[in-house]
Order: sequence, then C-alpha cells, then structure tokens
Amino acid sequence: MRSYDFSPLMRSTVGFDRIEQLFNGMERASADNGFPPYNIIKTDGDHFRITMAVAGFTEDQLEVVANQNTLKISGKSADDKEEAEYLHRGLAARSFVQKFELAETIKVVGAAMENGLLHIDLVREIPEELKPRTIEINKGKLLESKAA
Repeated sequence: MRSYDFSPLMRSTVGFDRIEQLFNGMERASADNGFPPYNIIKTDGDHFRITMAVAGFTEDQLEVVANQNTLKISGKSADDKEEAEYLHRGLAARSFVQKFELAETIKVVGAAMENGLLHIDLVREIPEELKPRTIEINKGKLLESKAA
C-alpha cells in the first residue's frame, strides 16, 4: 500500500480541514521555492501563526497584504551601492514574494517583527450560522405542518 506525503500541500494552506480543499492548493505548493524559510504553527484549535525568517530586512522593506483568501508577504531588498568582496556569502539578500491560500474562515489579526523573524497571527472565525446547533427532541409528537 502506498503512503502519500501531504506536507507540501500543508506549506501553503492555512485552516483547511478537508483534504479535497488541499488539492486545490497543490499547484501553489509545488511552485514554492523555499525562500525565505517559514513555519506554520497551530497554537490551539482556532489560532495559527506563520513565522518567517527575514533576517536582514527591516519593517519598511516588508509588506503583508491580506486580500480575500490570499495572504501575500513580500520583501524588497535594499540595493547595496558598495559592492563588497565576499569571501563567503551565506545570507540571501534577495527580494521575495510568498503567498498563502487561506480558508474562508481564516482572518489575519496582526503581524510583528522580532529578532529577524516576522510573525503573522491568524484566527479562525466561524459565523454563527455555520456553527453546529443542538436540536431539541420533542416527546411523543412531531411539530405539525402549517400547510393546509
């Protein structure tokens, strides 16, 4: 029996509970270039956090935009006028755009920078009409139809 690894799909989607919805994001997940590295953390049942390593970027060089079901994070690197002679260049200082597909019930509630990490907090907000409700069971009789 084959076992399927769905982790590439989980990298670019937040808040989807059904596997068929994840397949819609498959094309997006396969286009992910891995820069900058990030984590998606589920802190509890309805709260999520995306933590992205953005060392070398300032708050002014980063942009976080939530538009409908898409979260777009972009960074514009500062153009160095001085060209230094690098003996080793391990820090990537290039511009990037990273997009995440969000479920309809996921809302972005804030973003903060701390120690070279960009934290974006998300929350699942389920409208009252979509929440489960308890149906009272009547003893012995059904409600009568008002149609005459």
